[in-house]
This record gives sequence, structure tokens and C-alpha cells, in this order.
Amino acid sequence: MFGLSSSYLMLIVVTLLIGCGATWYVRSQLKKYENVPNSSGRTGAEIARGMLAYYGIQGVEVRPGGPDQDFFDPRTNSVTLSPEAYGGRSITAAATACHEVGHACQYAADYTPMRVRTAIVPVVNLASNAWMFILLIGIMLNIAGFIDLAIILYAFAVVFQIVTLPVEFNASRRAMAYMEATGIPAQEQAGSFSVLRACALTYVAAALTSILQLLWLLGQRRD
Repeated sequence: MFGLSSSYLMLIVVTLLIGCGATWYVRSQLKKYENVPNSSGRTGAEIARGMLAYYGIQGVEVRPGGPDQDFFDPRTNSVTLSPEAYGGRSITAAATACHEVGHACQYAADYTPMRVRTAIVPVVNLASNAWMFILLIGIMLNIAGFIDLAIILYAFAVVFQIVTLPVEFNASRRAMAYMEATGIPAQEQAGSFSVLRACALTYVAAALTSILQLLWLLGQRRD
């Protein structure tokens, strides 16, 4: 039922192509604009704080993080920016900062998809860590119930990936709306949109990969 079949090898190839393609595109767009200064001359941290003030959002701390650590944490109501985004003055830094503040705006507005995603995080963390282990036990012991449970747990992870898409797209829309409202030059807006679109592609790729994996698991279970 579950084995190293041609369909599984094809799945591996397709998901690798999707992941590598998305990674290459993101890196190319980030690199393209990371050396292009933004028109305001402000750092990403300053831009983030300015966007928070513009929308009247208080109590959100903007913190420096490690490499590739760009995120909003609803548990601490804080925005963390990587060194390149926190202290950088590039279009990439500005776009990244505004996107993460977009998540803070969602949290302040009680944006439904973000609320749903936050609510299912504990279940998803458990499911992501347990589903493969349970699946292997089910296969080795030939226990159909374990296999079904593993697939159900993995489905929660897929749902999380799908719910993440509107959250990320909306945060980028909020970032672009702020740039337009504050008079950022059109050329700079276009560069920022290219950066945000590339980053969004990683979430699309992750969701697509998860869906393909789930469909394969369901197909193998029926066989």
C-alpha cells in the first residue's frame, strides 16, 4: 500500500521542483532590491514604527531578530525583523517591515483568518510532529486505524497552510495600501510589490506541496 512507487518518486520530483523554483525566485527578487535604497532613507525598524503610528496601533514592540527572522508574534504582540530588515534602508527592508506590521494590523483588527490560524496552531504543532511517527507505526504493524489517524493529523497541517494564504496576502495588501497612502513613489511601490509577491510565492508553494502530499496519502489509503 505505502511504498517507494513511481507515483511517490514523481511526487518527490514535483515537490522539489516547486520548492526550488520558489526559493530561487524569492532570493532573486530580494537580492534585486536589497541594495536599492528606499526613498525615505529610514531603516526598516523606523518604517515599521511609523506604520504602527500611522494606524494608531499602540503597544507593539519592534525587535531585532536573527537572520531570516521576520515575523509578527501575536503572543507577545511584537514585530521581529532580521538584521537586514531592522537596520537596512533598502526597498526590501521597507517592504518586509511593512508586511510584518500588516500582521500587527490584522491582530489589532481581529482579522478572522489570523484568529483562525492562531487558534489551530497548538493542534497543528502536535499534528506536524506526530503524523509521520503514527503513519510508520501503522505501516509496520499493518494497523489501518493508525494510518487513518496519521492522515487526519496531516490534514490539519494542510488546513493550516491553506489558512495561512489569505493571512499573508492580506498583510501584503495592507503594506502596499500604507505605501500608497503615504505617497511612496510608484517605482518604489512596484519594487516593494515584487518583493512581497515573491515572498507570498513561498507560502503558495508550501500549500501546494502539502496538498499534493495529502492527495497522495489518500490515494494510497484507498489502494
